[in-house]
Amino acid sequence: MNLNNIHNIYFVGIGGIGMSAIARYFNATGKYVAGYDKTKTDITEALKEIGVNVHFEDAVENIESQFLDPEKTLVVYTPAIPKNNKELNYFNANKFTILKRSEILGLITENTYCLAVAGTHGKTTTTSILGHIMRECNVPLTAFLGGISENYSSNLILNGDEVSVVEADEFDRSFLTLSPDLACITSMDADHLDIYGDASELVKTFEDFAKKLKPNGKLFVKNGLPLKGITYGIEDDADYAVQNIKIENGTYVFDVKMPNTILKQVKFNLPGRHNLSNALIALAMAVEYGLPKPQLAKALASYKGVKRRFTYQIKTNELVFIDDYAHHPEEIKAVHQAVREMYPEDKVLVVFQPHLFSRTKDFGVEFAQSLSMFDEILLLDIYPARELPIEGINSKWLLNKINNPKKQLIEKSEIINKIKASKAKIILTLGAGDIGAEVKIIKQALINEN
Repeated sequence: MNLNNIHNIYFVGIGGIGMSAIARYFNATGKYVAGYDKTKTDITEALKEIGVNVHFEDAVENIESQFLDPEKTLVVYTPAIPKNNKELNYFNANKFTILKRSEILGLITENTYCLAVAGTHGKTTTTSILGHIMRECNVPLTAFLGGISENYSSNLILNGDEVSVVEADEFDRSFLTLSPDLACITSMDADHLDIYGDASELVKTFEDFAKKLKPNGKLFVKNGLPLKGITYGIEDDADYAVQNIKIENGTYVFDVKMPNTILKQVKFNLPGRHNLSNALIALAMAVEYGLPKPQLAKALASYKGVKRRFTYQIKTNELVFIDDYAHHPEEIKAVHQAVREMYPEDKVLVVFQPHLFSRTKDFGVEFAQSLSMFDEILLLDIYPARELPIEGINSKWLLNKINNPKKQLIEKSEIINKIKASKAKIILTLGAGDIGAEVKIIKQALINEN
């Protein structure tokens, strides 16, 4: 398909973080864009501000007339849309060209020099670091992000169309539509077992992704993963390695050992060894792309992060409130490590909302172990997202597995009172569900209290 010949693009599920980035891209490149989503959010409001019409009732009569010609309209949808969606069923029945989000990303990037970031954790942060440092070096790129960059207040970095930087998402194997020039794999921990069945099938899919590289393409892998490629790691013998780590005023200062040189006194402002690893692989990919190392180091120091990725909401001497998207046991462990490294003497309270019944069931023991490490745990009900309940799997079941006496199962309406009743100095909200919508309310209540 030649996208130059398509003028109208309609999105079913336009409010998703990945979908909205593509909608922004097409809007910026002169296409007529509109769409449906079930919920009004900051993302949908931001789309409206740039002239993209969004409606929130699933009804064919809400689709503007110029999107009703199958010859002139491309329909893009997300797999999160339910089978009974009326608009998508209408487009199917009337033989429109309908593509999944991942397929359209594959089309956009196939005629560009493509850098793809894959892995079960770290994709969004790594992609946004890579997009930022290359943009700062004035590369003519478009970066599609799975989160809102603090540097650009957007999930799209647009500076030209010769190079694309994308998240390669393993959910439902969608990253197999890409053919990158440079790709990295940050991690291959078991996840999405509702799709894959078991962890070995997930690993096989990452191997399939590695084979999607263009001829002469380069694959970067976290040191220790069972794949061949250029390796990267923290304080180890990888091809690219972070060494001599110090923390100065909450900022990491370190050296980077590269195949032919050492880059000294590099600065990076995000806490946590997992973020240091993300910064390293972004740096390595940009170096292999051919950008000057001192310029990249300077760009890295100006990187501010991604919303809901270890985002400081309040940071005073008396109280610290951090919000993070962590929704897998390994991600929770990474947040815990970052908090303990920055605040070794202080008590830490975590408010966690599990995401998906299937993920909670698959990793119940691991979730319990990672949550037990905090000083106090407030557990919310499971956010179902796309799933129906699984008998016997609920937050009470998970709470019983947590080996820590300071644990409670609470309602969302109780969060603020429970936090205020705690003596903890560090407050964390974690999860990928609608807990993100509570953050502003919690922040305001804590500011008013102090």
